[in-house]
Amino acid sequence: MTTQQKLQHEIDQFAASTPVSAQKQADAERYLPGGSSRGTAFFAPHPHFIERGEGHYVQDADGSRLLDFMINATSLILGHAHPDVTRAIQEQAARGAAFTGPTDAQVRMAKILTERVPSVDLIRFTNSGTEGTMMAIRAARAFTGREKIAKFEGGYHGAHEYVSVSVRPPLEKLDPSGPTPIAEHPGLPQSILDQVIVLPYNDLDWCERVLRENASELACLIMEPVVSSFGYLPGDVEFLQGLRDLTAELGIVLIYDEVQSFRIAPGGAQEALGVIPDMTSFGKIIGGGTPVGAFGGRAELMELFDPTKGAPIAHAGTFNANPVTMAAGEAVMNHLTPDVYERMNALGEELRAKLRAVFDEFEMPTQITGIGSLFGIHFTSEEIRDYRDVVRADQTMRRALFMGLLNEGVLLQSGAAGAMTSLTTETEIDALVDATRRVTQRLK
Repeated sequence: MTTQQKLQHEIDQFAASTPVSAQKQADAERYLPGGSSRGTAFFAPHPHFIERGEGHYVQDADGSRLLDFMINATSLILGHAHPDVTRAIQEQAARGAAFTGPTDAQVRMAKILTERVPSVDLIRFTNSGTEGTMMAIRAARAFTGREKIAKFEGGYHGAHEYVSVSVRPPLEKLDPSGPTPIAEHPGLPQSILDQVIVLPYNDLDWCERVLRENASELACLIMEPVVSSFGYLPGDVEFLQGLRDLTAELGIVLIYDEVQSFRIAPGGAQEALGVIPDMTSFGKIIGGGTPVGAFGGRAELMELFDPTKGAPIAHAGTFNANPVTMAAGEAVMNHLTPDVYERMNALGEELRAKLRAVFDEFEMPTQITGIGSLFGIHFTSEEIRDYRDVVRADQTMRRALFMGLLNEGVLLQSGAAGAMTSLTTETEIDALVDATRRVTQRLK
């Protein structure tokens, strides 16, 4: 059998075991395009509809109980329905879900984050990571008086226009000579593409040449120090430090998107890797499973939003820093002690090593990426260094692994990546490893 035939076998097995989800998907498509409000929720032949989550597990509409390493795109770091988070949400909801005035809850969350994150003197909350990166870029433009931004090929920073460039371009659209701005969706104005410089990850010489050439027009460089779409690949420290030095020299605001990587240390990837940006955007774990985002940075940048000082940049949002989200986030952050990070990250190292051993056992060319409590799987003999290494890997095999693990009762991201929670133990790691071994044996 070919890999495609083996993939189809896994798809057929999944479809046969999820008739209720199939019907729910058909019903949903009557009212929602694709049956959902979230593109990443869909996969063929149909997604499984989730009915509840508890701890490290979710249960779907067909009654299957799945060991969850996706945990809502890394956001549920304490697992599903953690009792302290649930209690915090319930207690605050009983007092009121949203007000026009500020609450103590946002002050407590702001204090926690400014004390933990090296780059953050002041912070503001939003309702999504998309809004967080958008406002950080807006601040950089206002502060520098420049209009262009730089980002990396394959880097995802939310859904607003200026970062919807060269996010997931197919291999055949990539210029062999190097990264170029490619529209992520039809109708993206050419004026947007003209304002975005696209760079190759982990190539400091290339980046230095391009940044110097465009320095007088560049407001900021936005990047993930740990790239989520590359299977949570951390940048080389020399590369990150080189960019830090270069942007400081050229007066370009360096923005770290730590929406996902913030989970690897109390102060995020910037603390773990020892390279401090000018601004940072947040999301995911700081909301305790509720909608959230944030952006923060040096005082001189964040004061652009200060109404007591004229507020050159208006920043509104009906549900910004709503007390339910703040209460849930505070409950999460209070649980994340240094010991919890240390244990999760050690388990991450153990899992990555065990996954490597499984694929070595079957002599299957595979790269395991990740850092801390994050991991990714790529079917290629090439070391993963940038976006092009990722898209050159075997995508059919990656999808077959995802579907095969679903059939084994294990949920990963569809890109064959995932994350630990504070509840993860060697039992859950070994369950994933054993399931991976069974799927790999079928695919091999």
